Amino acid sequence: MTCASSLLAGLKVLVVDDEPDIRELLVFILEQHGMHVSTAASAEQALQVLANSEQDLLISDIGMPNVNGYMLMQEIRASEVRQYSQIPAIALSGYARELDKKQAQSAGFQKSLAKPVEQAELIAAIANLTGRSF
Repeated sequence: MTCASSLLAGLKVLVVDDEPDIRELLVFILEQHGMHVSTAASAEQALQVLANSEQDLLISDIGMPNVNGYMLMQEIRASEVRQYSQIPAIALSGYARELDKKQAQSAGFQKSLAKPVEQAELIAAIANLTGRSF
């Protein structure tokens, strides 16, 4: 385990993406760094996971059917359940325009990363948002 990995070990992360391949890749990357990962294929599943388990961080795709990542984040931030209404969150999007980043931030995400996400960039963002910077 690297220095970064040991700093992130034990973090509980919820990954939300409707694409199974993306979810699997993110799980692989995060578990390599010692994180415990839960997954959801939709916003609805994500809300169920958050209601039933404590998570340290949310990583969510923006472009999902029915309820997109923006709407998911707005619902989380509006929740009266403090357990998850304050969760640090990273948006993943196929669009990396400044407008998209601003929209993610106004929805409640602290960080927005473009897909395909670079492993080093993702790990650095997680460390920064969770106060475990290296």
